[in-house]
Amino acid sequence: MYSPAADPMCPRVVRVRRRRRDGPDVWTLELEGHRDEPIAFEAGQFNMLTAFGIGEVPVSFSGDPAHPRRIVHTIRAVGPVSSALTRLGPGASLAIRGPLGTGWPMSEASGRDVVLVAGGLGLAPLRPAIYRLLSERARYGRITLLYGTRSPKEILFRRELDAWRKRGDLAVEVTVDHTVEPWQGHVGVVTGLIAHARFDPSRTLALVCGPEIMMRFAADALAACGLAHGAIYLSMERNMKCGIGLCGHCQFGGLLVCRDGPVLRYDRLAATLRVREL
Repeated sequence: MYSPAADPMCPRVVRVRRRRRDGPDVWTLELEGHRDEPIAFEAGQFNMLTAFGIGEVPVSFSGDPAHPRRIVHTIRAVGPVSSALTRLGPGASLAIRGPLGTGWPMSEASGRDVVLVAGGLGLAPLRPAIYRLLSERARYGRITLLYGTRSPKEILFRRELDAWRKRGDLAVEVTVDHTVEPWQGHVGVVTGLIAHARFDPSRTLALVCGPEIMMRFAADALAACGLAHGAIYLSMERNMKCGIGLCGHCQFGGLLVCRDGPVLRYDRLAATLRVREL
């Protein structure tokens, strides 16, 4: 079993097995390395991905933790490195370092209701947690997924969302910020769905991932429903560069996101998130 513990700065070469388009500028890559070196990861962790000759970026796992031989990353093409990665086809090589960082608190969620709030690409880092929740469904109470994106054409993982909704043991609500095409669902920001979700705040754990401003308002909305700040977890993938807390590039107040996160409890973040332009 592959582990980054020996040298977390040493990358390993993997190849693209499959490439699938999941949005206008979003692609999902399924990677494979040596068959004797599966990569065990926790839902919420990330890899550093290298496009040879261009650079390296952090990307959360978006696959199933139960299948460590299948390395899955969902990537939005927003810069030279991520754009280069999304152009890699089957058989192409890239390098990875990881798994790195902290994961979602799946053990702590046992026996509780779970609310997952995702904004845009934030659904991808939450997808491993959803796989874990559904694979051990009897361990949890009511599970609710609230997902918002800018428009219907930007909805990720449509087939999975439909399949999850049809299960009957996972409540799924999807909203879009705006639309000019036929749309039967909610219109508005995802935080507007929180007040109408069914959960017991005294026994609920919330997992939130998306743009920082969305996460801040989502945390406020969850707190307004009665959740304690310590029961709300955010994924703070921001400014990570080395991935192991050496360079200080991702410093956020007294935290280093790559070392202490990216998954962090809201009571550790609330004050710092309100500092403008930090």
